[in-house]
Amino acid sequence: MKIHRDDILAWLKAYANLIAEKKEFLTDLDAAIGDADHGINMNRGFQAVMKKVDELSTQNIGAILKTVGMTLLSTVGGAGGPLYATFFLQAGMKTTGKMELTLAEWVTALDAAVNGVQMRGKAELGDKTMIDALVPAIQALQTAQENGASLQEALQQCAHAAEEGMKATIPLVARKGRASYLGERSAGHQDPGATSSYYLLQTAADIWGS
Repeated sequence: MKIHRDDILAWLKAYANLIAEKKEFLTDLDAAIGDADHGINMNRGFQAVMKKVDELSTQNIGAILKTVGMTLLSTVGGAGGPLYATFFLQAGMKTTGKMELTLAEWVTALDAAVNGVQMRGKAELGDKTMIDALVPAIQALQTAQENGASLQEALQQCAHAAEEGMKATIPLVARKGRASYLGERSAGHQDPGATSSYYLLQTAADIWGS
């Protein structure tokens, strides 16, 4: 089983719809420890992506992902914009010219995307950022591939690890970003970036694994 170009487009549409649905929840999470704009910003960015879907429908996967990255860079404010832009740009560079992806190729693309975010944001596991969802997710995906899991199984394990990583941000004291200014008061709140990152990977599992 492979991930086709149309599957990528379906994933982006489903994620855009989910972000629109969850924008107030994400913004509420961000209000507790940040600038109260994560959901609003992410929704603005992905609605801008949706306006380009028709022109993307004939492109290869790499071109689609790079366009998403550039669109997010120009439309999403706050810390999340450059980080999500980097995610999609790095994934796009690893999938240039491809019309479909094997599990191994998706592992390579996601690994590059996560590494790009980590380098851009200078965050580590435990800093209470999107990295706390993304790093366990790529590790789970790599392990699943090494163990011979199917695409569907690997995607579900990836999403589950992202969910666990997201939940693990709740007790953490933030060490990066606006939330770090709160010190101990940042504990007890779920990180909004980790939450939107979990949504991204859960949507992929739902769309590609069905």
